[in-house]
Amino acid sequence: MQMGNIVFITGATSGFGRAAARRFAAAGWSLILTGRRLKRLQALQDELGGRVPVHVAALDVRDAAAVRQVVGELPEAFRQVRVLINNAGLALAPQAAQQVELADWHTMIDTNVTGLVNVTHALLPTLIATGAGASIVNLGSVAGQWPYPGSHVYGATKAFVQQFSYNLRCDLLGSGVRVTDIAPGMAETEFTLVRTKGDQVASERLYSGTTPLTAEDIAEQIFYVASLPAHININRLEVMPTRQAWLPFAVDRD
Repeated sequence: MQMGNIVFITGATSGFGRAAARRFAAAGWSLILTGRRLKRLQALQDELGGRVPVHVAALDVRDAAAVRQVVGELPEAFRQVRVLINNAGLALAPQAAQQVELADWHTMIDTNVTGLVNVTHALLPTLIATGAGASIVNLGSVAGQWPYPGSHVYGATKAFVQQFSYNLRCDLLGSGVRVTDIAPGMAETEFTLVRTKGDQVASERLYSGTTPLTAEDIAEQIFYVASLPAHININRLEVMPTRQAWLPFAVDRD
């Protein structure tokens, strides 16, 4: 038996992904939740499964074969995905580029670029079959547009997300499938803890004394663009806290 609207979320175990799961569930959407931490997925399934159908699958998006397997083995009732939220991603190594381990660069590229490509490629046939109103929502970052010290490969991967989203729009013209790059600014999630490898003090310092975005703020924007009438596509949505803006150019002086 086919259900109503179905959303496929990567990185659903925390942050924007988990908040998006709750937001879509509140609107009655069926959920496919993926992430690397199965216990967190199961906890979210226990939380939301009484309201809407929920299917969970442990998944590392960097593994193309695993992505194909998860998509290929979706239960029949969950197969007609209407919205893909490519949320899985991370930042590592906020130090200057010359101080960073190469492995951290590779991890960001493999997750933020290769992982996003793996999932998108696997679900494109389904989304095209769904047609008008189907959506791909890619989680980018203001770092993909605006450089800052320590962003190096992270910012470059998010610039890829932006351009990949635009190029998908070109190729999918006429299919009815929409593509949006949502680019958050400062948002208080586990982002900084991951980036600093568990430095709670660094995380608290970043967000103290200001009002950052929340995961729920971004989830609301994701839901908004995915639930617009089928003839509307938001190409890119850059969302920053009111209390965050840009600094002048840095200048090296004698």
